[in-house]
Formats: sequence, C-alpha cells, structure tokens
Amino acid sequence: MSGIDLSKLKSSSTADVAGKRVLVRADLNVPVKGGKVTDATRIERFMPTLHNLTHRGARVIVLAHFGRPDGKRVPEMSLKLVADKVRQLAGHHPVHFCEECVGPVAEKAAAALRPGEVLVLENTRFHAEEEENDPAFVAALAKVGDIYVNDAFSCAHRAHASTEGLAHVLPAYAGPQMMAEINALAAALENPQRPTIAIVGGAKISTKIPVLANLVKKVDKLVIGGGMANTFLKAQGVDVGKSLAEADQVAVVEGVMDAAKMAGCEIVLPVDGIVATDFKAGATSQARDNAAIPADGMILDIGPKSVARLIEVLKTCKTVLWNGPLGAFEIAPFGEGTFAVAKEVARLTKAGAMVSVAGGGDTVAALNAAGVADEFTYVSTAGGAFLEWLEGRELPGVAALAGA
Repeated sequence: MSGIDLSKLKSSSTADVAGKRVLVRADLNVPVKGGKVTDATRIERFMPTLHNLTHRGARVIVLAHFGRPDGKRVPEMSLKLVADKVRQLAGHHPVHFCEECVGPVAEKAAAALRPGEVLVLENTRFHAEEEENDPAFVAALAKVGDIYVNDAFSCAHRAHASTEGLAHVLPAYAGPQMMAEINALAAALENPQRPTIAIVGGAKISTKIPVLANLVKKVDKLVIGGGMANTFLKAQGVDVGKSLAEADQVAVVEGVMDAAKMAGCEIVLPVDGIVATDFKAGATSQARDNAAIPADGMILDIGPKSVARLIEVLKTCKTVLWNGPLGAFEIAPFGEGTFAVAKEVARLTKAGAMVSVAGGGDTVAALNAAGVADEFTYVSTAGGAFLEWLEGRELPGVAALAGA
C-alpha cells in the first residue's frame, strides 16, 4: 500500500470503548432477493467485531451502505432488511434500527443506546454528500458517535464520508477484519517470506496492466494464466488459434516482460493447454503443446505439463499471492488445471511450508469450487480494494486510519 506507514494503525482492540458510542463502518452490502438476504457471508464476518465491542461495553452504532441509490431515499435499498438479519445473528445483544443516519433522529437513537446494545443506521448513500465526502456531512455523522472504527477494508479504496472522512474528526481505529486483511496483504507483498510467487489469471490483460506492472517489481516469480496467457504466448510468436487473445496488447506484454527482466522477476507461462473447438460444457478437448494448437482450437485451461511444472515451482516458494483463475473454471472440464494448482497451494499451506493469500471474486469462486478456500492462509473478498492494493495504489480508508 504505497506511501502508507502501516505501523501507525491503531487496532480497535486497544481502544477504551466501555460506555462509548462506537461508530463502526461495516460492509453489509449483501445480495437480497424477494425481500430476503440470499448470502449473509459479509454479515457473518462482521459478527466477531460486533460481539467483541458489545462484550467490552461499547454502544455499537453501525454505518454501512447498500446498493447504489445515487443520493436518494430508495425504499428497496433501506438497511432495515439487513438490520433484521444482523438481529438474527447477534444472539442476545439487542439490535435496533434507525431510519436516519444523521440529524436529531439518529442522534437521539444513539443517545438512547445502552452498553452492549447495537444500532444499525440507515443507508449512508441515501445522502449524496456521503460519496462526495462532504465535510458538513462528515461532521453530522461524527455527532452520532464518540469513536470511529473502520472494519470495512472492502470499501477502503473509496474516499467517502463514512470510509475516510470520519477518521480525520474522531479518534480512529482499524477493526479486527480490517487489521486481519491488512496484515495478510502486507505478509504477501510488503514484507513476505521469500521466494515469492504471484499467480495472475483472468480473461484480459487490459484489465490487469497496473497489477502486472506493480507485481514484477515485488515478486520473484510471476505466473500468467487464463486468457491473459494467450496474449503473452502470442507476443512470443505462438499461434494460439481461435483462443481469446488481445492483439492490441502485444506491445504492453513486451513492456511487462522487459520490466520483469530488469527487476529479476521470472515470468512463468503455460507450456501446454487444454484445447477445444467449442466453448461449452462437456466439449471434446485434448491436451496440446503450445507448438501444436490447431487453427480452429481454443485454449481453455492450462495443460498437464503446465500443471506439473507449476507444482514444482510452487514447492520452491514460501509465499504465494493469487488473483484470477488459470482457465475457464466455471465450465467443465476447463477448471481442472486451476483446481489442481489450488489443491497444491492448500497442501503446502497446511504443511506450514507456504503463506497463501488469494483475492478477487472469480478467484474465491474457483477456490470454493476446488474445495480449498478454507485451507489458504487468507482469502480476501474485498474486490476493488484488493485489486487497487495489488496495483500499489494508496487506499484512502487505510491512509486516513494511519493519519496520512
């Protein structure tokens, strides 16, 4: 996280919260269908923070956004539904809901809280001033609490009132989830055990250029997979047939490879692939070396030689950072390469031989499909914030907590 002194972060575990109104920024932006929360993972991940603070006598006031109401009050995007789910999961701690997040109504509701109780405020994005990080709106939010705790790393790349502004006007702390994420990411990229390896996959290199440019300066080995690998192979003169490849990015690829060479970073590319003429479930496929890709063939996964080679490389490394699948894992049989490599990373992690950190929506889905998401050292669900961290960009929400 470029330019941020992480040693200046204060953990909420060190804060005196007894009897205090603690404004906690959480990520409760969960999927909802038919008036019901369909995936409560983010709420469940927030529960240890809520329990920790309430057990210490805090009067917990939860700030969060839900959807994109564009600064207007949209009934379907009220956090009341989410607050009901928080209440179900909170156990014996009373959970209240307030239909405002600022102003006299919110202030009165917060003042009425008793130690150990929880208040969920209405969607901060019902106010346009939230995303504008408006100083008057920040001041209005601050009147509701005494202490600010940011436990939403997934929102830390946004300089909004509730994610960045409050840290400058109230005593500010990083919550347990925030600290866990930062520590895991720092262990993988800022001060890792070496040798380090990054696995970067996905469909298009054009979406990952800043990530690759930063990683070649940070890691010892960089594995390229997915559709991105086809563009790298094309830049080396390999005929990839009808495979997804970006001809207009060949010059960019050459620049990445030059930068890697200068930095002493080895780029590891597939030597073979699983090739099919149809991109559909159960399509007839076969392993082909790079030099034997047919003109009507599509590379849809890494091949067995590439898997074996990558497993041998992994055994020499101490830290792995993973973002993006190595093939079209959503469609059988094109996930086998990703799954085999994921299982090896999990095995090395369980054996204590490797620190493994992964993130990104497709990556999490692939690890879940392989059945090993719980066996990595840390799996981030932060999405945009995770990618911006990989790019080496400063995250406003983290910088503010560090006093930057």
